[in-house]
Amino acid sequence: MNEFIYSVIAVFAVSAISLIGIFTISIKKELLNKIMPLLVALATGSLLGAAFFNVIPEAIEKSGGNVMIYVLVGIMLFFILESYINWHHCHNENCETHYHPVTYLNLIGDGFHNFIDGALIAAAFLVSIPTGFMTTFAIVMHEIPQEIGDFAILVHGGFSRKKAIVFNFISSLTSFLGVFAIFLFAQKTSGIVPIILAIAGGGFIYIAMADLIPEIHKEKNKKIIVVQSLTLLLGVVIIVILSNIVPD
Repeated sequence: MNEFIYSVIAVFAVSAISLIGIFTISIKKELLNKIMPLLVALATGSLLGAAFFNVIPEAIEKSGGNVMIYVLVGIMLFFILESYINWHHCHNENCETHYHPVTYLNLIGDGFHNFIDGALIAAAFLVSIPTGFMTTFAIVMHEIPQEIGDFAILVHGGFSRKKAIVFNFISSLTSFLGVFAIFLFAQKTSGIVPIILAIAGGGFIYIAMADLIPEIHKEKNKKIIVVQSLTLLLGVVIIVILSNIVPD
């Protein structure tokens, strides 16, 4: 019972990071518009870094085999989802609100990712309390740049800042489902976790390559392009550094 309580508290703390967008409420819209391209670049780097240096390697390690087929499944799945969203996107003439499909894709992908975070935290606490706390700390450190990027993606895709905060937080709550799944089906879920990780990794790659990088390429100012490129690289570097210095 203590393990379950610790897991719930830890997941609540991780979910609270999704509210980091609150700090942008006081920023003027003009200033936010200026820094948004950099936030999108940071999000791109964070997604690619998380996919290649965290999520997919974790899937390979936990499966003990080749999960790359599921990474491909993730890419194809998100392609199909985006195609469906584009095809059905505000064809009704009464539709008043237009959001870029990447917002929906990011929420779905982040939901997968948060579900796995919750599952990993719960599994770690079942191993030992110290292991649970260290795993939670590692996830928190990885989530900070990721959640900033998620908020940027939602705002860039058409959400208001307040709506982006709310939906980002709702997406983070899927981590509680991960906790419940582990404690309810602990003996049956171990083989599913690497598959979901791999699919989420494929989704992150698709979002970064198909949706965000084309947005970055729209910039024509050479100085801003250089800064965006460095910011994208920074997003990758942050994830890589955290993956190497934060204990598993």
